[in-house]
Amino acid sequence: MATGIVSIAAHRLGMSWIALPLFWLNVGAYVILFLLNLLRIVLFPRHFFGDMVDHQRGPGFFTFVAGSCLLGSQFVLIAQNYRMGIYLWALSLALWIGLTFTIFAAFTVKENKPTLEKGISGAWLLAVVATQSIAALSALIAAHWQQPYKLDLNFLALSMWLWGGMLYIWMISLIFYRYTFFKLAPDDLAPPYWINMGAMAISTLAGSLLIINSPDAPFIKSLAPFLKGFTVLYWATGTWWIPMLVVLVLWRHLYKRFPLTYDPLYWGAVFPQGMYTACTFEMARAMHLEFLYVIPRYFIYIALLAWLIVFIGLLRSITRLPFALLGGRCRAPALPGTAAADRRPE
Repeated sequence: MATGIVSIAAHRLGMSWIALPLFWLNVGAYVILFLLNLLRIVLFPRHFFGDMVDHQRGPGFFTFVAGSCLLGSQFVLIAQNYRMGIYLWALSLALWIGLTFTIFAAFTVKENKPTLEKGISGAWLLAVVATQSIAALSALIAAHWQQPYKLDLNFLALSMWLWGGMLYIWMISLIFYRYTFFKLAPDDLAPPYWINMGAMAISTLAGSLLIINSPDAPFIKSLAPFLKGFTVLYWATGTWWIPMLVVLVLWRHLYKRFPLTYDPLYWGAVFPQGMYTACTFEMARAMHLEFLYVIPRYFIYIALLAWLIVFIGLLRSITRLPFALLGGRCRAPALPGTAAADRRPE
């Protein structure tokens, strides 16, 4: 997810020398992660499906959807390979349907449930990101399809965009309530809380793509004022979250002296920065807000720096892995939204 959106943002800003290598790196990473997850299903099916219905780990499975859609968007925008984009769109839609009605149905009917304080985190907003990623990829593919399929796909994109916005309202209300009325320890403030902003950024991106597609879909054109108003609302909300999250990061690592070491969850903090860069560019293009172009031109370097730092941390952790295995200290990586203390070996 993080590599995909940073690549797309760089491509939109004319930095093909960065976008293309990141695209191929993302293809390789996607294949490896896909195969590892298949292997986990075969070897540890009880843990895999148990995690899926866990309040902390379950929402992390929506990264399957968002990651597939972002890779599909890369194929459409960078490689102009629309067939692969369509294949990944179909896979993402099937995964979204299966995961949405498995995870949330399980959360509803399970007998033993955690308290709000222990059960919800920023990772829940991955459900919003997954929904909006389908909206964005649908809009990108619709721009290259003929009628009547162009109309159908734009309607799907609009419907997913609207549902994603509604889902964000539900979830952010609970997350904000947890922020302000429950004690927040430094280890509670995991990097996936950056998805508070990232979910709004991808909602802005999807809305901007729908605005661009409005000449091809009369029902979207008739909703233009509503569409533009909510797209700006999403962008403004995402912008508000940036300084708030920076303050919380400083509180966590400087004031509370929480150790800053590599964790796979830090990719959840890179993704929103790349998405904010891409969504601001698309909104400025869609609504002719030329004065906003200055933001992505500089924010892309923040996103690239964050990506590079976390990528170096990943490489260092991989080089240390053989020593950890020899020492018997290897533990199974947690899914997004899981605190480090909650990890367990399989």
